[in-house]
Amino acid sequence: MRQNKKDVAKYLIEEAYEVLDAIDMGTPDDLKEELGDLLFQILFLAKISEETGEFDIYDVIKEISVKMIRRHPHVFGNKKVKNVEEIKSNWENIKKYKEGKIHKESFLLQNIPRSMPSLLTAKKITEKASRAGFDWENTEGVIKKIEEEMQELKAAIHSKNEKQIKDETGDIFFTLVNLCRFINVDPEDALRSTTNKFIKRFSYIEKKLKYEGKDLSETTLTEMDRLWDQSKKNET
Repeated sequence: MRQNKKDVAKYLIEEAYEVLDAIDMGTPDDLKEELGDLLFQILFLAKISEETGEFDIYDVIKEISVKMIRRHPHVFGNKKVKNVEEIKSNWENIKKYKEGKIHKESFLLQNIPRSMPSLLTAKKITEKASRAGFDWENTEGVIKKIEEEMQELKAAIHSKNEKQIKDETGDIFFTLVNLCRFINVDPEDALRSTTNKFIKRFSYIEKKLKYEGKDLSETTLTEMDRLWDQSKKNET
């Protein structure tokens, strides 16, 4: 049975995340291997498209080369820019007016892929809204909003209204993404890093308990906290 584009798509996403893992925790050899796996999926998709008479991998390479040159006139042309924000503004204008990617009747946030991870989607949305002038004036304003949202979440939890709890929790996540933008932290990267750190510390607890002939289910929270603190101390 032949695979189609949708079959390959799920593996493409998996391989992309394995590349991220190799960058965060792997060796150069790990990264080399995972990049190869990701490249294979890209080549596979291009081959499927070639067999259906749509395009081949050489068309893909030509298309991205032309597009990058067109979208970077400050690098490949004579366009002068002052800062990164002006580069981003030029990028959007080229997409809109030269490529027709953003139609006149479309809205600012319509062209952001919803298939991206939620934190990344929120980051893209808030960046676009900010460039349109819809934003806080400073970091303090975002922190104040987070404090407000926390109070609203506490009230929702107290009321035991499940929909309100879900909505207020989402508001906190969304506002935290805004804070990350103000303090130049990538939210996806920050959460992934903390998750990996948690896995490492919890694995330390399991290993120590196993060495002592104990099981997690037989261990008190106090003992686990002691080993957790021990793991943190070992990191430093």
